[in-house]
Amino acid sequence: MTIRQFLSDAYPPSARKGAWQDILAEFGLGSDAADQELGSFAAASLRGEAEGVLLARLTAGDQILAPLARRPGYPITVLPLDESIDVRFGGDVVLVEPGSLVILPVAGDWQVCLHKSARLIALSIADSLFCGHKTALQAVRAPRHYSPAGLAAIFMKTIETAVAEMSSLSTLEWRALEGVIADIFLAVVLQAETADAAASPGSAALFHRVTLGIERHLHEQEMTALRIARLEGISERYLQKLFLQNGETISHYIRERRLQRARTALVAPGEIRLQIAEIAYSCGFGDAANFNRLFKERFGLPPGAFRNRYIEQLVTNTNAEQRGWPLNALVAKRLQLRSISPDETSADADGSVEKIEASTHHVLPATAATVHWGYFSRSLTPVLEVRSGDTVEIQTLTQHASDAPELMIHGDAAAEDVFHWTAQKKTVDRRGAGPIDASIYGRGAGEGFGVHICTGPIYVKDAEPGDVIEVRINNIAPRPSNSPGYEGRAFGSSVAAWWGYHYNEFIQEPKPRENVTIYEIFADEEDGYAEALYSYRWQPKADPFGVVHQTYDYPGVPVDRGTVEICSPVLDGVRIPLRAHFGLIGLAPREADLVDSVPPSYFGGNLDNWRLGKGSAVYLPVSVSGGLLSIGDPHAAQGDGELGGTAIECSMTGTVTINLHKKGGRFVDLTYPLLETPTEWILIGFSHPNYLVEFGKKGQGEVYAKSSLDLAMKDAFRKARRFLMEDKGMTEDEAIALMSAAVDFGVTQVVDGNWGVHAIIRKSLFNA
Repeated sequence: MTIRQFLSDAYPPSARKGAWQDILAEFGLGSDAADQELGSFAAASLRGEAEGVLLARLTAGDQILAPLARRPGYPITVLPLDESIDVRFGGDVVLVEPGSLVILPVAGDWQVCLHKSARLIALSIADSLFCGHKTALQAVRAPRHYSPAGLAAIFMKTIETAVAEMSSLSTLEWRALEGVIADIFLAVVLQAETADAAASPGSAALFHRVTLGIERHLHEQEMTALRIARLEGISERYLQKLFLQNGETISHYIRERRLQRARTALVAPGEIRLQIAEIAYSCGFGDAANFNRLFKERFGLPPGAFRNRYIEQLVTNTNAEQRGWPLNALVAKRLQLRSISPDETSADADGSVEKIEASTHHVLPATAATVHWGYFSRSLTPVLEVRSGDTVEIQTLTQHASDAPELMIHGDAAAEDVFHWTAQKKTVDRRGAGPIDASIYGRGAGEGFGVHICTGPIYVKDAEPGDVIEVRINNIAPRPSNSPGYEGRAFGSSVAAWWGYHYNEFIQEPKPRENVTIYEIFADEEDGYAEALYSYRWQPKADPFGVVHQTYDYPGVPVDRGTVEICSPVLDGVRIPLRAHFGLIGLAPREADLVDSVPPSYFGGNLDNWRLGKGSAVYLPVSVSGGLLSIGDPHAAQGDGELGGTAIECSMTGTVTINLHKKGGRFVDLTYPLLETPTEWILIGFSHPNYLVEFGKKGQGEVYAKSSLDLAMKDAFRKARRFLMEDKGMTEDEAIALMSAAVDFGVTQVVDGNWGVHAIIRKSLFNA
């Protein structure tokens, strides 16, 4: 379950009013802004759905809100945050000040008038959450204004906190919160009913007191109507009559409350691991078999199946929301991280990859024996050993070659070897750091928790933790196609994917969607460029093993051009300048044995900064013996931000020089990737500089959920300050003054789980 964002400025003027009406309609509201161009600013952040709790923070200018003719059957709570609102009902006008709230009835001729740029919280709760109290809710026939006192104050604080924290809550936590919000809302309404019925001590007040007593004793199997009546000092007959007045029998009410409590417990974060029978007993059921029967009659599924369906839905929703390890505790329990055994590594068990120890120049081809797909590991067997100062001609393959196999794979023996996948065999089976048996989503071995084809690892002789490895790029060029009819030409692919920054911001149908664009790369001219050939929309696609991929969720799924609808021309007349670079240059991290290749960190990895091309270098801190250097994710072009999810991905061959800087030498205590070009120093800040340490075992999931540009900017600032103070000998005040006047900060990427912001420091500043 994701946070849905609305921003009027993100839409063309002609589409703003319709989009705003769609947001309001989720609450059963309409606005007279439909008759305007919605020229004023409007924004919304929403979480939840109409079948449960729907909560939103809204910002809007002058307009009048009113109930739609056909709206859901539940009241709406409105809480103004900083500007008063007027509520009109009949001939009366109620001024609702910030810090107070109003509950609006299901239907009626009422209006909410917003002024200036009003900020407010809106809440709706489905009536299915109010077992046994629908009569009381139906009594809300006119707007009710509550000041911040007693239960109303607690309710206000609860929903204010819920709005502030809704982006940080897991789906399970949100489900638990729904019950809390519904219960407090009900208490607020019933308290008002009790006050209204003070002259009738046998009705609302007593009913409210009795239901609270039932909640306290709900876990007791021996709770009966007679026992409740005795506790309240009334006759059993009068108790039965009291419940019939509220549309229930007492036995049905108790059973319904127990079933509702059990339903919540089955998926509650703290109880999802409990046995079904244990939950049944804790909710007052004395017989597990009877509980199973009653639960199925009420909710349509046995409790075990209900829980499994919920987890499956959670996994399905996470599939489009999270690229790495799932955050859900139950799903995480299924993960079995194992040390990489020889049959799971990419290197041949017989050590067929040749080591050339005496030479200073090495050639490292990209084959199934020399690549690992989608992960880093301190346990991988090196495929090459080098000494400081050696050069390596290294071949790299893009994982996106399968987007157009007829251009980027066919006829290329090495690429065909790496990408080989038939119903009988997949040469490189593991693709990602997930379980080899694909026991989470069933996407495939490794689950696509990491996607890059990494050539390596390369063992750097004498490299030890605390040292720094420098990788200097001497040259980089596209890998020519060897496909019949395309020989000598070069091609690449770019995917606007579900993990892209844009994915929840579409303004044209269909929403959402993924789009693949295939480019031809022209690199043999003085000013190289990429030109789009065609594009196609991703549709559900079965891989050779028969697994259907609804989204672009697993790397290397082959796409037969004859099975997709080609869009052409695309980007007609547009030439994209080349910025050839390696998106991924990284060492093995020390913290875990299998690490997703997508989020970058202190060890480098998927840095995705286009400045890391010919003539540049990256300095990386060593954390395991030999460093275990891997290079991959080759790009033909990329913009800062990499907004859609990928660059123009194109297989590349480069020549690099590898230098070892011993601890205490030129780089004293370097703990982060440092980029160097002929004219600049570039420091990359991450939302979480070392997410593997910060979040521990949950790091490979949490980093996807917790990243922000604010955190990345802070890290970039801190690294730039540190560099200027340590490397250039500046005081803190001098460093800050220089950064404000002459250092350029930019967004590196917002798609790799651990978002990045870079600081560019020009070397010419220090030439005076």
